[in-house]
Formats: sequence, structure tokens, C-alpha cells
Amino acid sequence: MTNRRTFLKEAAVCSGALAFAANTAGAADWKRQVGLELYTVRDLTAKDYEGTVAKVAAIGYKEVEAATDYANLEPKQFRAMLDRYGLTMPSTHVGATAGPGLEKQLEGFQIMGIRYTEIRGGGGRGGAGGPAAPPAAPLAVPGAVPGAAPGGARGPGPGGNAQTEESVKRTAGQLNQNGKVAKKFGMKMLFHNHTMEFQPLEGGKLRPYDILLAETDPALVAMQLDVGWASVAGQDILEMFKKNPGRFELWHVKDAKGIKTMNAQMTQQERQRSAMLVPVGLGEVDYKPIFAAAGLAGLKHYCIEQDNAADGGDSVAAARQSYQNLVKMLG
Repeated sequence: MTNRRTFLKEAAVCSGALAFAANTAGAADWKRQVGLELYTVRDLTAKDYEGTVAKVAAIGYKEVEAATDYANLEPKQFRAMLDRYGLTMPSTHVGATAGPGLEKQLEGFQIMGIRYTEIRGGGGRGGAGGPAAPPAAPLAVPGAVPGAAPGGARGPGPGGNAQTEESVKRTAGQLNQNGKVAKKFGMKMLFHNHTMEFQPLEGGKLRPYDILLAETDPALVAMQLDVGWASVAGQDILEMFKKNPGRFELWHVKDAKGIKTMNAQMTQQERQRSAMLVPVGLGEVDYKPIFAAAGLAGLKHYCIEQDNAADGGDSVAAARQSYQNLVKMLG
């Protein structure tokens, strides 16, 4: 035991290369902690939240991410529901709302086990303790439309990216500022992308996502990489990991068809609209090498998401298919 403690202590302070090797060698068995973004089954949670959560757990999912609300439950009640089904919720898209009640909301998030959140601008209730505000984009997210749901198209409309370098830097500054508040509760801010964050800004080659990576503090802000939307946007996921190692602590695992036929002349808005989302394993995103690079990315938690799962008539069946395909792929 003494030798083991000594080894662990030394490993924690070793060089970056050795830390990466330790991370890779001791990486979690990712198929044992598959998460589901509940936006995938939102048609069912709206009718029977707990019943749907029970079905999700029965499939084999171990983590969930809230997308629309907390079933009108108090934090302790929501945590008890998760516990009943052996689930945890490390991240949420039903973020807290800035204002006098912010710290109380974050205390509620602590009770629920949340470690990554968004903090939205004022105007409405949010987060823990009663009905949550409708899903909305984080404050001043580039190209965001207030009220847009997670997974839905966000953008400034035809004509390109209405953001500027300075406005994106202000967004990064706000994320850092909110991150300082969240840190007091053991949490980080999360930033989730669609495709518009990869649309070059007017009059230049800089993209909002590049600026956000450069300007946000890794100790306060985690990038929640929606691998599916980034792939639709034409990004090389492995290259992203190499350029910014350790920044992508959270992933949305999403798959799509039509990526390979997209051309360089298409705007990011056109790419997002033309992609056909499908269960994981049935599209064109190759997740095997992506998960193999999880240590380089800094991955801590991930969740499957299929925005249009209900279109096939059974969103739980779609979630089951994605789970089975991914576990097989990771096996």
C-alpha cells in the first residue's frame, strides 16, 4: 500500500508526457459510463419524466444530461430519482440563471451531482428548485438565438456570422466570470457548440470557436464538444484534440449522414440544415479513433444525443440502438 501511494503521488506531479501516458493507460472503460442527453427523448419526458428515465436506465445508460427541465422536482427529489435508477448527472443544459438566486440554484445543482453547467443571463427562473426556464443559449453565445433548444439550429440567419472578434471575446470573458462563481461550488462552466461557431467572422478568417478556446480559462470553462455537429462543420476531430489537448472534457456523441457529400462552398448554417441525424453507428462519424484519443482530449463525461430521435416513432428505441452500437464499437 505504501508503494502504491508513493507511485500515485509521484504520478500526479510528473511531466506532461507521463501524465498523458498515465491518463491513457488508466483511462476509464468508456462503455461502462455511457450517458444520454435527455433531449433525445424529450417527447417522452414531457409526458412521463421518471418513467422515461427508468427506460433509459434499463437500456444500460449510467449518466444523463438534463435538457428541458427537472420534472418540477426539488434538487433532493431529483437526486433521489436518479439514485433509484443508478444514474448520475454530471452536466446539465438546464443552466442556472444569473441574479440574486444564483448561488441557491448552484447549491441545488451540487445536491443533484452536477459538475458542469451554464449560467444564463437574467430574465426567468432556471435550474434547481421548481420549474426551469425554457432551454436557451448561454449569454451572448456567438450566433445564438435565445430560446433555441440544445441540438437545434442556432445562427444569425442568411448572410453569415453576425458576431465580431470583440463580441466573441466578451462572451469568453463572461464565461470566465461565471466560471469563477461556479468554481465556488465545485463546478465548471460548459460551452457547447453547433456548427455556427466554425463559421468565419465577417471580414476575416478567425472563427468564434478558435477565439473561445484561446480566451477561456481551462480551469473555469470546459468545452463540451458536440462531435457530431463539429464533424458536420467539416472539422477534423483528432486534429482539434492535438491542437488543444485536455480542453474537451465533455462530448456529445452524435452521428449524421450527408457529411461526405458536403462541399467547401456551403455555409455552416447550410451544413447543419442538410445533415441527416441518425443513431450512433449508422452515420459517417467514425467514433472508434475518436474514443481512442479520449485521453488526449481530456474526456471526463460524454452523452449520446440524437435531436430527431422521435421522428422515427420511438425515441427510446433510437436511444437503445445508439447505445448498443456504441458499446459494440467500444468493445
